[in-house]
Order: sequence, then C-alpha cells, then structure tokens
Amino acid sequence: MTDRMQFLIVMVVAAIFVGWIGWRGFEVISLNQKLRDNETIANYPYQHRVLRVEGRTAVMSALHSYQRSAREALATLHPELRLASDGDRSWQRAERDLAHVQALAGSIILSSPGISRIRWELDSNWYHLTAMQHQRAGSH
Repeated sequence: MTDRMQFLIVMVVAAIFVGWIGWRGFEVISLNQKLRDNETIANYPYQHRVLRVEGRTAVMSALHSYQRSAREALATLHPELRLASDGDRSWQRAERDLAHVQALAGSIILSSPGISRIRWELDSNWYHLTAMQHQRAGSH
C-alpha cells in the first residue's frame, strides 16, 4: 500500500469519527432544546439537561443521587426550606414538584427517536457553581 493510499484511509476514518462526534453533539443540543421548549421544565429553578448520549442511553443531570439526598438538593435549590420543619407542607410540595419535573424531563427524552433509556447523573458542577455564587453573594 502506498503512502498516499494510507493517508487517504486515515483521512476517511478521521472524517467519519469527526462526523460521528458532531452528530452526537447535535443530538444532545436538540434533546436539550426539547426540554427548554417545555414550559414546566423551563420554568423550574433547576434545568434538567442531557449531558451526553451513550448508544441508546441519554445521560441526564440530576440534583440527587446516593451521594446527595433529595432533601439536600431541595434545601440548596430552595434555601427558604432550611428554616421549615420536616413536616411542613412546603417540603412535600417541593419534593413533589422536583419528582414531577424530573419524570417529565425523562419522558420527553424517552419519546425521542433513538433513546430507549435514561441514566441520571448527579450534577456536582451545579452544586459547585451554586456554592461559589453563595460565597460571592456573602462577600459583598
């Protein structure tokens, strides 16, 4: 095989790979646009989003996991709840709203062609950015 032929094969493989990466990026962008188009999801204080697509699985951001409880997530999202007692109806309403929005986000993504499964991943970056914003607000 000549050097020219090897070069051509490498370029074709690289072009296919770059095209695939570009398509996956476009897929994530279009899935996230579907979420933003939904009024309930768009108006919720935390924006659930697709982080990446792995085969037929959409990996989506979440506020809670085994690392962080829903209660901790809600206290971060709604600081006013920190002062409320455990039995307060505002906790129940906040938990119900979070569950509803997360389920709605998942169902919208599952209705998309090529997606058959959702895997939720803790949005630790959101917690980090939120903590930085609180620090900055506290220092002023």
